Amino acid sequence: MTETFLFIAYGLFACSVGYAVFATVRVLIFRRRIAAAPLADGLTPVTVVKPVCGLETELLENLRSFCTQDYGGYQILFGVRSALDPAIPVIRQVIGEFPDRDIELIVSDRIIGTNYKISNVSNIAERAKYDILVISDSDMRVEPHYLKAVVAPFSDDRVGASTCLYSGHPRGGTASRLAAMFVNDWFLPSALIPQGLAEQKYCFGATMAVRQSVLDRAGGFQALANYLADDYMLGKFVWESGCRIALVPHVVANVMHETSWFAAYQHELRWARTIRSVQPVGYGLSAVTETVPMSFLAATAAWMAALPMLWIVGPVALALGMRILLHYAVAHSLTGSLTGGNAPTPWLIPIRDMLSLAVRISSYFGRRVMWRENAFTVMDDNRMQEAPENAPARSVSSQRA
Repeated sequence: MTETFLFIAYGLFACSVGYAVFATVRVLIFRRRIAAAPLADGLTPVTVVKPVCGLETELLENLRSFCTQDYGGYQILFGVRSALDPAIPVIRQVIGEFPDRDIELIVSDRIIGTNYKISNVSNIAERAKYDILVISDSDMRVEPHYLKAVVAPFSDDRVGASTCLYSGHPRGGTASRLAAMFVNDWFLPSALIPQGLAEQKYCFGATMAVRQSVLDRAGGFQALANYLADDYMLGKFVWESGCRIALVPHVVANVMHETSWFAAYQHELRWARTIRSVQPVGYGLSAVTETVPMSFLAATAAWMAALPMLWIVGPVALALGMRILLHYAVAHSLTGSLTGGNAPTPWLIPIRDMLSLAVRISSYFGRRVMWRENAFTVMDDNRMQEAPENAPARSVSSQRA
């Protein structure tokens, strides 16, 4: 029994080290792709769709970055679900600062499904002037050539959608830093693993650019209205419609501020249960990406088998070394300096990896997730059901400003 456990534990640890090596290589390769990335000429008109809900951290700076694009003609549509949303004064300030831009604020409380963000996006998109929609969350900040990078793949008529990765930029204390490390040390590298091995079949919420004509053939926003992983499902529907999805060699900045450790845990638990519902097998196999916990498993098995100290300490030392290497590779290759405050924090790696393990274990016990203070139940097909305590007002009235 002890020998079997030792074999399994060291086998899993070897897979984990292999992942860390491969992920580091993929990060460095993607850095070279970014440097050589093609840019659009800026002549294809596009509509930028920005759903907003509440006062995100540094919201003003985030929204401004979309108004300073080195791009020809483009439309920007900001949208909120309530006329009382505290973000409205910030949006109006942005509109006032860029009078020459084609910018509009849309206020509509129409709900088309349990995914309130997609309801907001659907309401906004009704005012879109152009076929290419660039949808991006309000906590993202971009560089002036962002639109040129995102639109470039559409020169190929086979491309129906493009998407790009994002890096975490913390604001606040340790909880925010750990949340940013989750994005930078786990999400970014793992998202790069499939590249070169398989076609891109899903989008990332940081940026979902899609031809409206393709979206309409796939069922429009109504088809996404009840899914939690709307970005994943959008890509799935575009792929199934016969179009390609391009992963743009570009990384946007996600400004992250977690008010507490529990808030960070809840956000990551929602993400984990989302992925588990759309890719249950892949999510289960991704346990090997938890390098430090896997090293603890190997060390425990070696201790139980009464092996020499090197077999006990060695896996932990190797795991920490590989994680530090990956941590710095991402920090110097993909996170950039767009928002500042993103210096490497290798001393937090053990805490970060054990928190990831706690989230992974918790994700298998329950289906409840919190999204902007609203509770939902995630079904096996990723559809969302509202918790009774939400009791949202289902008004169909709308107001435009």
